[in-house]
Amino acid sequence: MTLDNILQEIKKAKSIVLLTHENPDGDAVGSTLAMYLALKQMGKEDIDVIIPEYPRTYSFLPNVDKVKKEGKEESYDLAIALDSATIKMLNGWSKYFEEAKTSIVIDHHSTNTMYGDLNYVNPDSPACTQILLTILEYFEIEITNEIGKCILTGIITDTGGFQYQSTRPETFEFAARLLKSGINVSEIYKKAMNTKTRANFELRKRAIDRMEFLENGQISFTYITKQDIEETKASLDDHEGIVDEGRSIEGVEVSIFIRETEKGYRASLRSNEYVNVSDVCLMFGGGGHKHAAGCTITIPIEQAKEKIINQIKMQLK
Repeated sequence: MTLDNILQEIKKAKSIVLLTHENPDGDAVGSTLAMYLALKQMGKEDIDVIIPEYPRTYSFLPNVDKVKKEGKEESYDLAIALDSATIKMLNGWSKYFEEAKTSIVIDHHSTNTMYGDLNYVNPDSPACTQILLTILEYFEIEITNEIGKCILTGIITDTGGFQYQSTRPETFEFAARLLKSGINVSEIYKKAMNTKTRANFELRKRAIDRMEFLENGQISFTYITKQDIEETKASLDDHEGIVDEGRSIEGVEVSIFIRETEKGYRASLRSNEYVNVSDVCLMFGGGGHKHAAGCTITIPIEQAKEKIINQIKMQLK
């Protein structure tokens, strides 16, 4: 059984590295730190958590101070990638994964390429942390308050506060179990979902002012530039949630939000009912979920806008 094999590899390993995708969200950071805490509980000491940059929104999570920007020069016994559909998404630190003696992938994306020696992937799960909770219980790990905070943060953020269609009945069961164990759900919800910086507020205003509606109001489109980011003194996570502004408007099926980065333009797409935005983003080397996905495009913003909209139009009713 895959979980038994994974447990066997963890027990054998002396040095372990934990990795997740670039531009990490609450599920990525939460699942990585939950795994770190579980490994510590199993008696593992030589563990590196590599997340070069993470949103300060998640600075409340336990042991976030253990996160490193880079790992060792020598290869690890075991590399575990969490919440990452492809090896290219591993923060540019895929070398640690490729050079490890054994590699494990734990994920919930339907686009996962099964790039590990061992892969535990469940596309039906709305969050990687929900899968991880099942795994840790199978390993007989005590779900402490610290582990519970990490897991619940991932579940809350990847379900949009339990509002996305990917939310399953068992998601509420898991949340209820964590609540019974003393995890403060409302506090985590507030910190992860409802606390915004001044820079985020300023960026939202600019994005809303630029928002336009296309295809009879079925598509909303907006953007922010590097100049916007500099003028508002925004940091890594201050663009979070802007894409949802368009999706919340009556009649909009797909919301497109593009932000300028050093690598080009990062597009975030959200859909309400039937458009599979993961399929759209796959056309540009990205991916994600049916109703939430993203990609990076290195062409001018007007061209990027046109190409994305053309792909969406093929799915509109």
